[in-house]
Amino acid sequence: MAQRALRRWYAAFWLTLGLVPQAMGVWDQPDATKSTTLALLAVLALAYPITGTFPGDPAVRRYAFLGVLILGIGGVSYLMDGAASLLIVSLPHFWIFAGGPRRAVVLSGAAAAATVAGNVVQQGRDGEVLTGNAIATLIGYAAGVLFGLWMHRVVGQRDERARLLAADLETTQRELAEAQRRQGAAEERERLAREIHDTLAQGFASIVVLAEAARNSLDADPRRSAQQLLSIEQTARENLAEARVLVAAGAGGSGAQGGAAPASIAAALRRTLDRFAEDTGLAVTADLPEVDCDRTARIALLRCTQESLANVRKHAGATTVGVVLERRPHGIELEITDDGRGFIVAGAGDAAGGSRGFGLEGMRRRLAELGGELTVTSSPGDGTRVFALVPPHPGEA
Repeated sequence: MAQRALRRWYAAFWLTLGLVPQAMGVWDQPDATKSTTLALLAVLALAYPITGTFPGDPAVRRYAFLGVLILGIGGVSYLMDGAASLLIVSLPHFWIFAGGPRRAVVLSGAAAAATVAGNVVQQGRDGEVLTGNAIATLIGYAAGVLFGLWMHRVVGQRDERARLLAADLETTQRELAEAQRRQGAAEERERLAREIHDTLAQGFASIVVLAEAARNSLDADPRRSAQQLLSIEQTARENLAEARVLVAAGAGGSGAQGGAAPASIAAALRRTLDRFAEDTGLAVTADLPEVDCDRTARIALLRCTQESLANVRKHAGATTVGVVLERRPHGIELEITDDGRGFIVAGAGDAAGGSRGFGLEGMRRRLAELGGELTVTSSPGDGTRVFALVPPHPGEA
């Protein structure tokens, strides 16, 4: 687009400063000279459009125009005793249409030779072989060649830089796409690992604890053992359902949490707490009003509760657990407390939170993805408080 605009501007420049001055200069010449010169100038002006508008091979059209231009400049030089100015103004045509610097030098040289020849033939009648117009033609041709070669080199370097930049851009785009693919795969692996830890791993840990308790009380308390075996069966079924959800999600299903998102967060938490109390025998107090929240928030709060209860079971040595769910203007709050042995939060990392890398830190990341936060408060001998905050969804009141 820019080259087309530049060519149009140069064509106007060529007509205005190349052909028009020649037509004005011949106006006071004899009628035969004037009419013939004007006819040649008209042919040159009308020949230019064949470079882009006529059908046929573009290269043939361009060379045809340059041939007409060479002959026309030579004829005008003969009729007007020289046409150095017309040649100099016309030199860019050869660099634009010749198709290469070597051809441009040869064809523009032919035009210069025709200009000098026309001038010499006309002036030779008076015994003057090399005129000032011929000298100007040669100087203009030499300057045009030097300038054209320099411009060709500049344009070539620009095109090479553009090619290298395009290659670098393509390479960068490929590397970015690969990095995004790797990042997406890493995020998906982390999400699956977190889901497995929060669901399957916790379920299997519960099954192990229940199985050990059932085995120990098999003779002393068969009824208690039967309840524990029933809990093992229920937990195993839930783990199987969770595994099917994760497999469906990995195969492009509806989502990794499709079967884990209850219609009511309060109802889901009650079921979880009832199972926990039944399995552990701990006293559980709960304040769980009906709270409306979106599916993602429900899953996050449920997973935080499951993880916290698993930590209480494995690490706290507690006798009572309290859970409070409440909706505030700034979001939904979930508080889980126990009266266990506690731990030192600073520097403890996930050592008190289950599997390294997927306990407390996993809960923090899950809530952070929703714009929420997790606060853990504890000290040795004073129990533990886990506080989760999920901000309201943009569509919620």
